[in-house]
Amino acid sequence: QVQLTESGVGLVQAGDSLRLSCAVSGRTVSDLGMVWFRQAPGNEREFIAAISWSGVTAVDADSDKGRFTLSRDNAKNTVYLQIDDLKPVHTAIYYCAGDVDQKVEPSYLTENYEYWGPGTQVTVSS
Repeated sequence: QVQLTESGVGLVQAGDSLRLSCAVSGRTVSDLGMVWFRQAPGNEREFIAAISWSGVTAVDADSDKGRFTLSRDNAKNTVYLQIDDLKPVHTAIYYCAGDVDQKVEPSYLTENYEYWGPGTQVTVSS
């Protein structure tokens, strides 16, 4: 059974940086296309960034391209999302997701992912 678990500091101040973790169990993380989404109150879940099986990363052009950095540690079977210079508008629940069929060129669509973490709340105070 594949399980994804997000973690990271939940409450930060504007201007801070934060690194979220997504630990994968039941499957080797490099066998999966892995992505991060976020969902702010009242909004739909939106794509942030993805990493393919080969380690190629992509960040959504509309989501503060220079603010998000995605990385992976194969030894820890974990994917990370670094967020710099946080602002209150970044307050949201952050989700990681993965799918074997997305490992070559991960999709930005939520419906293409089989495995999801429960999400982790990030709140940015001004």
